[in-house]
Amino acid sequence: MKQNALTDWQRLDAMTDEEIDLSDCPEITPEMFAQSVIRRGLPSAKTEVQVTLPIDSDVLEWFKSQGRGYQTQINQLLRAYMEAHR
Repeated sequence: MKQNALTDWQRLDAMTDEEIDLSDCPEITPEMFAQSVIRRGLPSAKTEVQVTLPIDSDVLEWFKSQGRGYQTQINQLLRAYMEAHR
């Protein structure tokens, strides 16, 4: 870290979520979330469970049209949504 940095990292580390001012950050909308990009190679969960899940056919076809790995992409989107709403 540069010595001339003006950021007080210790104060930032000590802040709670409630103390962080997010007033200038827009809330993520479902439309913004839909435009997000999933990067391949992100670490995946160690434990996967196979489930049967009803998905609208047009949604499934769109994911399939994105190419190989569409199931992983769906899982990564669900994980990102979960993490954002914890």
